[in-house]
Amino acid sequence: MTHDYRTELTVDHTPEEVYAAVIDVRGWWAENVVGDTAIAGSEFEYAYQDVHDCRIRVTDAVPGERVEWLVLQNRFSFTEDPAEWVGTRMVFDLRRSGCGTTLTFTHVGLVEDHQCFGVCVRGWDFYIRQSLRELVETGTGRPSTFDHRTRDGLPAIGAAS
Repeated sequence: MTHDYRTELTVDHTPEEVYAAVIDVRGWWAENVVGDTAIAGSEFEYAYQDVHDCRIRVTDAVPGERVEWLVLQNRFSFTEDPAEWVGTRMVFDLRRSGCGTTLTFTHVGLVEDHQCFGVCVRGWDFYIRQSLRELVETGTGRPSTFDHRTRDGLPAIGAAS
């Protein structure tokens, strides 16, 4: 039996403050994200060197409660199936916990059978447990800072020239 990747963190901040940090994707995941990351129905693109790029749709955005993304396109350079993430969902559920908030992050469809599982788990562990936590707690996260030009000097999918 395979399980979706899931992690939690609890911070002494309101659900609204945590929500604001989650939708600030450039503040905790990658500065080079292109597109709107805050409004349901919008789409954005992420690229990391020549290793990974994807297009994601925001499918749910309920302030103080939940954010959900759906992966529409994906390319990994290091897996037999470069589209492993297509159709997977990233879900950020927020709930009050004492005087703070517990964030449960689940990457639905990211399972141990995926070739990218180990690399992706290490990445999400860092970006959720450390970078996003730091953004909430200090106002400064540790997002990836690579620029859009990823393959042979050409822009990644949808990147501005």
